[in-house]
Amino acid sequence: MRFTASQSARNDTNTPPRPPGRGNAPTPSARSPLPPSRMWWWFAALVVLNFVLSRWLVPSGETPVAVPYTLFKKEVGANNVAAIYNQGQEISGKFSSPIDYPPPGPKPQPGKSAARQQDSSSTQPQGTIDSTWFDRLAGRSSPPDTPRKVSKFETTLPTFVGPGLERFLIDHGVEISATPISEAGSPFLTLLFGFGPALLIIVFYIWLFRRTAQYGGGMGGALMGIGKSKARRFDEESETKVTFNDVAGIDEAKNELVEIVDFLKAPAKYTRLGGAAPKGVLLVGAPGTGKTLLARAVAGEAAVPFFSMSAAEFVEMIVGVGAARVRDLFKEARASAPAIIFIDELDAIGRARGQIAIGGSSEQEQTLNQILTEMDGFSSREGVIVLAATNQPDVLDKALLRPGRFDRRVIVNLPDKRGRQAILAVHTRTVPLAGDVRPDEIAQSTPGFSGADLKNLVNEAALLAARRGESCVQQKDFSDALEKIVLGPARPILLSEDDRRRIAYHEGGHAILGLVVPGADPVSRVTIVPRGQALGVTYQRPESDRYNYPEAYLRGRIVGMLGGRTAEEIVFGDRTTGAENDIEQATSLARRMVTRWGMSDLGLIQFAPRDNPYLGGSGAYAGAKPFSEQTALAIDTEVARIIDQSHVEATRLLTAHRHALDALAQALLTHESLDEQEVLQVTGLERAAPVNPHARALRARHEAVTPPADATAKRAVS
Repeated sequence: MRFTASQSARNDTNTPPRPPGRGNAPTPSARSPLPPSRMWWWFAALVVLNFVLSRWLVPSGETPVAVPYTLFKKEVGANNVAAIYNQGQEISGKFSSPIDYPPPGPKPQPGKSAARQQDSSSTQPQGTIDSTWFDRLAGRSSPPDTPRKVSKFETTLPTFVGPGLERFLIDHGVEISATPISEAGSPFLTLLFGFGPALLIIVFYIWLFRRTAQYGGGMGGALMGIGKSKARRFDEESETKVTFNDVAGIDEAKNELVEIVDFLKAPAKYTRLGGAAPKGVLLVGAPGTGKTLLARAVAGEAAVPFFSMSAAEFVEMIVGVGAARVRDLFKEARASAPAIIFIDELDAIGRARGQIAIGGSSEQEQTLNQILTEMDGFSSREGVIVLAATNQPDVLDKALLRPGRFDRRVIVNLPDKRGRQAILAVHTRTVPLAGDVRPDEIAQSTPGFSGADLKNLVNEAALLAARRGESCVQQKDFSDALEKIVLGPARPILLSEDDRRRIAYHEGGHAILGLVVPGADPVSRVTIVPRGQALGVTYQRPESDRYNYPEAYLRGRIVGMLGGRTAEEIVFGDRTTGAENDIEQATSLARRMVTRWGMSDLGLIQFAPRDNPYLGGSGAYAGAKPFSEQTALAIDTEVARIIDQSHVEATRLLTAHRHALDALAQALLTHESLDEQEVLQVTGLERAAPVNPHARALRARHEAVTPPADATAKRAVS
């Protein structure tokens, strides 16, 4: 396993938490609408009140009680049945005078004597729950077995009842009704409380509609303020004020924004000669480089209101909401001018139009059109400047980038060594450092780190020092934190002795080639302690930042990547799956050499698109490959040739330095982790000096034609 610091991809953002600032509050004379939580509490209270009043004021009617047919006939004979309604075998009606039902006294049970029934009715098992509470919850005033007054009843006619029942009912003054018997109540109260919840909901939404229309503005505000801008406002009275002193390591980008600050502070200085400030500034850079921090620093230096909003907050499911929010945002900014509008991740709504509309594409295009209109609609003399940040400038709409909208593009690059040291100084202001901490060495050990990565490094070192009980952060804490971030946390797994020996030779092969291959990055650390998903790691750290990679360096990289598999083949004579990551990285690098950089016999032809310089990632083909199958076969052949040549070179070098490989593997089995000096001491090797193969080829050609007269001339040619 081999890692190089310059290859590390970072996805953290260097965006500090935004301080709580004053919103664009309404004037004291205006009444602000109720918070949504309070409005819903009021609505719930009205519904409960409606339910309570309906229970008290509207007669709900008594539920008919099922009684035996014999009891029904008995009450008819006693002239206590006022009216009945019959449907099929079912009879329902009401008594003239309420009766007690069930009749008082114990209920007879078959198979039990009266004495035993009396005993069982007078006792209750201990621990049982009284059913009265459940009866109250169900709307009954007493348990089902307790006698209670009954006015309405229902019963079922037996099948053997004769035809004389009708005459029997008429003789005893029973009213036989053709319609169901119902209790009369107030129609007004029944209508009011029966439809009360629906009426309350209608009244509530009418009030809410008028309320939000008053404060939300237009149709978007009518829908509970959904069209209002969600931008967060920060101004000069915020608790935490960010200035250019809090931004380090990106001086070139900071200098580009000084003119913006100067214009907001003294616009007359530029407008007196007919000049105008740019309407928009686009910040482009990799994640974590400090684009948002730069925008806030501009607002802090200019001491003007700062409206911050993510582009994703404009887009909603409802078409037109994003455009309404754009209008509201620019309206607020104009009212607070001079002001700054900051839109983060602009590519979320600024993608090129004219593509197939899928999902929210229509809403995204309407939002983009509104932004274009607003940026054309306000004058640069209004003092409103739009800052936007993105890491995908290649996907933005052309109309968004033309002069008059986003006039300037500021590139925010990854910091160099000097910039990383300045960033460390900013992030360690509040961290107590020991005397042995060397910021310049930490900056040299972190090529490719962004501002967010360095902030995370300082935080990890501080947490590690606190965990160890130290009073200040030491250099070792920074080294261990860097090792944890780059190599991954240690993984305590139990390995067999055979696996440990194989891993030691695998990592030893990487380390030996890192020492003997000309121009290879120095080996900083070798370990066979499992970290992350790797069973062993060889960490090679570049001595300085690289911006251009010669072919010899890339081929040397591939040779070093294949060192682990080659060492296993030389020592053990077989292969394992441990070289999967090495083979993947080597193949990817060789393919880019052939398809993108013209470092093969195929010539200076690009066969693959360029990677996003701000996001990384592989250059995948968009659709069909832009070459024939014969060319694809030639590309595969060239990639295989580079890999085979590198494998042969790795085998030659490791065979020639077999004694150093054995010594390093034995030292790794004993100590598990070795740094650069320990590796050099164990192997007895010295780092190979960098060699320019182009200069060496020129020297060989020159010596073949006109050999130099002395050694001085030879050195001069080299």
